[in-house]
Amino acid sequence: MTEAASCRRELELEIPAEEVQKATERIAREFARVARVPGFRPGKAPVTLIRRRFADDIKSEILQSLLPDQIEKAVTEQKLVPVTRPQVDKVDFLENGPLKFRASFEVLPEFSLGQYKDLEVEVDALAVTDEDVDKALEELRDRAAEFVDVEARPLGAKETMEAFTENLRGAKPGEQKHFDVVYPADYPDSKLAGKTYRYAADVLGIKERKRPELNDEFAKKVSDAQTLEDLRGKVRQGLESAREQRQKDQARDRVLAKIVAAHDFPVPEALVEQQMDVRLERAVRSLASQGVDPRALNVDWVSMRSRQRERAVEDVKAELLLDRIATEEKIEVNDEELEKEIAGLAERSGESAAVMRARLTKQGALDRMKSKLRSEKTLEWLCQNSRIRTQEKKET
Repeated sequence: MTEAASCRRELELEIPAEEVQKATERIAREFARVARVPGFRPGKAPVTLIRRRFADDIKSEILQSLLPDQIEKAVTEQKLVPVTRPQVDKVDFLENGPLKFRASFEVLPEFSLGQYKDLEVEVDALAVTDEDVDKALEELRDRAAEFVDVEARPLGAKETMEAFTENLRGAKPGEQKHFDVVYPADYPDSKLAGKTYRYAADVLGIKERKRPELNDEFAKKVSDAQTLEDLRGKVRQGLESAREQRQKDQARDRVLAKIVAAHDFPVPEALVEQQMDVRLERAVRSLASQGVDPRALNVDWVSMRSRQRERAVEDVKAELLLDRIATEEKIEVNDEELEKEIAGLAERSGESAAVMRARLTKQGALDRMKSKLRSEKTLEWLCQNSRIRTQEKKET
């Protein structure tokens, strides 16, 4: 990929000899004031001696003093927006001569906005049916189920591992069973695969899962509804709200995807790498929230991360486009909107808004939060300025 087709920039820069000489003399005098040289009192050694004795240190100080300002000046003149720290190489630094070097870094891409208003996208109808309501009610029954004691009923179930089922079949409360279990070589848990363990089981009791009847009493128990019919209405209302939110999310995703697809420009590799990390961290957090320890999984995390590249590129393009559109349409986040978001975070975490704001400020997260809110506000504006049509969901 050529530099013109990427976000990498390389600047060949030169600092005039006169400017380098002035900096050299200034830094040498500073060294002379504090340097300790055998045979001389502190600060009394000749500058010429100091320049010879501390030549490498003085050179390093000159580079640190002059290069950043020269790079910043060149970046400003060329109207570039770096997104990575400049890397310096090819340094040509001779005594009494100019200082030449190359600065390499990535910049935000330059691109022209195409059409982003008055787009037409389709979302799935996602109708709520009686079957959906019935399924939700059955799930409520499952969650409200209780385990009750069963008298004089033999133990054993088809969903239990066969070795346990056969050895415990017919067991009753109060009995004790001893038996060996041979785990097959291909057993999913490597700690057990191919091994034999002896078990001792005390049967303390036998319980069965009992679901409540679907009636008015059940409705009162699981909600503030007074009748089963009222509960059905509330369940349907909840499903309708969830359907509307799914349609909104789908519309946002499809509007943004259409805008991204219509714009072709390179994105900084550094931002893509950051987004790949974000996606991988999101996957790990999702596993952890489900009670799965990611460290215990036999997963090639490097390969999983690399598979995120294509989506990460789209994510970066989307954010750059939203930022440009927000600027074009003068969309900003005001203090009231920011405080509302902070208050929401504080409420969910059980902290006061003042404590939450102080913590976010200390972490340097307020600007990121404001940028995120600006993107969300812009995306909402784009949906309002698009034509959203519903269609029957296509069968897969």
